[in-house]
Amino acid sequence: MQGRAIRYRLVERAQLPRAEGRIDAIDLARGIAIALMILSHAVSGLIGIRQVPDWGMVPLHLLTKFSSSLFILVFGIALAVAFLPRVGEPGWPRRRLTLMLRGLEVLFWYKVLTVVEMLPLYAPADILDTLLYQRFPIWVEILGFYAIALLWLPWVLPLWRRLPLWSRLLLWSRLLLPVTIAVAAGWMERHLTFWGIEPLKAILVEDADHYTWGQLSRLPLVLLGLLVGEALLRGYWEPASRRRLLLAIAGAGGVLLLTFFALALAAEGASVHDALIAVSRNVGKHPPELAFMMFSLGGALIILALCLQGGAAAARWLRPLTLIGGDALKAFVFHIVVIFGVFRYLLEAWQVYDYPQVLGIGMALVLATAGWIALTRWVEAQRG
Repeated sequence: MQGRAIRYRLVERAQLPRAEGRIDAIDLARGIAIALMILSHAVSGLIGIRQVPDWGMVPLHLLTKFSSSLFILVFGIALAVAFLPRVGEPGWPRRRLTLMLRGLEVLFWYKVLTVVEMLPLYAPADILDTLLYQRFPIWVEILGFYAIALLWLPWVLPLWRRLPLWSRLLLWSRLLLPVTIAVAAGWMERHLTFWGIEPLKAILVEDADHYTWGQLSRLPLVLLGLLVGEALLRGYWEPASRRRLLLAIAGAGGVLLLTFFALALAAEGASVHDALIAVSRNVGKHPPELAFMMFSLGGALIILALCLQGGAAAARWLRPLTLIGGDALKAFVFHIVVIFGVFRYLLEAWQVYDYPQVLGIGMALVLATAGWIALTRWVEAQRG
């Protein structure tokens, strides 16, 4: 009977309970991802990766490589927890519109921050080309990914919820679909030209000549986040189920990291240190390659598990990070304006500081970002 019940749960469509309360650990995980991103942007935006000493690349700058996968993973988790249980309800069209309007808001700030990023570095004609998708920025490009994703993912969530958890058909299974899409996106990036339209290829599956986050190449991380979010809805508030889930998440992260190190040890003519330096220098980040993604996703899953284990208590103790994660767009806007609008443009501070100083600026900027969000919330509360 138990085996039959398990098989039924694998093939049934998702029947999800609503969240029993806000999961502060999700904000904390997102805040850690943004904090690592701020440190990375401060270093690359103020002195450049080539100026970082070896002791800064490994382990300090290496840790920031967890941020991108963690950020996108938490995006999927938040979609699952906040929106997936409400798919199909009478109020779903309004919630779908809310997500799409959020996408337009992110798109607006993506364009504004593109100008802020490029103003100290490029001519007006280059900035205009970037605004028209003829080329792409670097540091703010992840906002472009989120903006586009929020415009089409709300239409896909009902289909995702109708899929069984397991099926022999690769495209008809919530468990197998992320892997299938990852393989398909990799094949398309290598073999399809998209009619010679490089921006289209970059937006969909990434292109080696453009620093972009492909909608299809990063979609597996979003879908993985949806799966984790479903599991949280089913078991986060029940201690035994929560422990099993956290062990599974941490175990998966550990397996990915161990596999990364095993492959590095087995590689001819290179060492583990060489592999870590390559990851630190973003080798295999765009377009995504197996080694980089194993390292980045493995670390992201372990951080996520630790945040979920810490729960509300950890979110309170690490309040600045939780504040940042609770208002990710405002945090992103603030740190980009400070790094590129203030330091790069107004102060002309490109390669003025050494690495320890830039690292200190990045850490201070994390706290300043949290302070800015706290201040704006206080002002909004006074108005209300």
